[in-house]
Amino acid sequence: MGTNLFAGTAGSGVFRSTNNGASWTQVITGLTYTTVSSLEVMGTNVFAGTLYGGIYLSTDSGTSWIQTGLADTSVLSLAVMGTNILAGTYGHGVFISTDNGANWLQTSMSNPTVYALAVSGTNLFAGTNYSVYLSINTGTSWTAIGSDLPNYSVYSFGVSPNETNSGNLYTGTNYGFVYLSYNNGMNWNQVASNLYDNDAPVSSLAVMGTNLFAGTAGSGVFLLANNGSSWTAIDSGLTNKNINALAVNGTNLFAGTDGGVYLSTNNGTSWTQANTNLTDTSILSLAIMGTNLIAGTRGSGVWMRPLSEMITAIESVKDQVPIQFKLDQNYPNPFNPSTTIIYSIPKAAQVILKVYNVLGKEVATLVNEEELAGNYSVVFNARNLSSGIYFYRMQAESFVGTKKLILIK
Repeated sequence: MGTNLFAGTAGSGVFRSTNNGASWTQVITGLTYTTVSSLEVMGTNVFAGTLYGGIYLSTDSGTSWIQTGLADTSVLSLAVMGTNILAGTYGHGVFISTDNGANWLQTSMSNPTVYALAVSGTNLFAGTNYSVYLSINTGTSWTAIGSDLPNYSVYSFGVSPNETNSGNLYTGTNYGFVYLSYNNGMNWNQVASNLYDNDAPVSSLAVMGTNLFAGTAGSGVFLLANNGSSWTAIDSGLTNKNINALAVNGTNLFAGTDGGVYLSTNNGTSWTQANTNLTDTSILSLAIMGTNLIAGTRGSGVWMRPLSEMITAIESVKDQVPIQFKLDQNYPNPFNPSTTIIYSIPKAAQVILKVYNVLGKEVATLVNEEELAGNYSVVFNARNLSSGIYFYRMQAESFVGTKKLILIK
């Protein structure tokens, strides 16, 4: 969408940046309902699902909006399946449009409040109160699935590829649990442990390679690395922990919070605000449109900003050349089974990073290669090791650093 970036708010409409992202600009023309709970991109069109006002469509990069044939409805979720757009609503089930939103057909299900929608191959999933529904005919009819999934409300979905033509399906629930199905929702298993001790919902899920990210309502973002068995809180720099939305662009992760938009370029190790001139920072929804990020807010409609401007600003700080060799303490520590190790080198050097047990026996080689000056992080997965104390040692030129890590299973 050229050099424009959009953000949606909760009452002031849509904002757009036309100056390479140096600032956000509100784009609200025609958007009379400005609490934007969901966003979806289909080709060059942007759909905005609102509370009470149904769905709006922009065909001109957010400059103007028109209300579609679905009005006077609270839309909680959107999904694109081929040339069809689907809308999950509060109290009215799922609607489907085959003509770019001009007309909508209501489909029926016994739990008509649909918090989340997901597409996996030729299957369409709906997350509702106390159940997941499956449609194999693009939403025309639905079947309740997953009798072994506890009676939680399903607030979010995440899909990761597998060897089939569909994918592994994750669900985030209202009690802080995440479940995984390998067989299109027929059976479910809990992923790792509960995220935290309170009952705040898992409001959003995002998959990036072998990493699964969970955004929660009040407790920040959590990482499950490399299909591990425990979650790690990743909140350095994340000053607002009420996460309403997550979006992935390549190796970049965006979080929409009640304190604005945050960006992490290092798998959540650290976060930086991306709120320049974003006057409404209550972000409910995020979506990627080409080279732009669009965000829906709680009262100010939609805003837009180029991805490149935000990522470049973060990378310019991240890529500053270190002034010395440095090996940081791993985090988390103690851990189970994955932990992250960060190190820095001020110039090109051969880096060797290994892990040893208490007897001095090498158990893993994490790095053994020539690397350029910079800051690095590596994930150590100790799934096949027993609980105990281990040591990791980094050598680069004359620098040698050793730290202790503790594995508890």
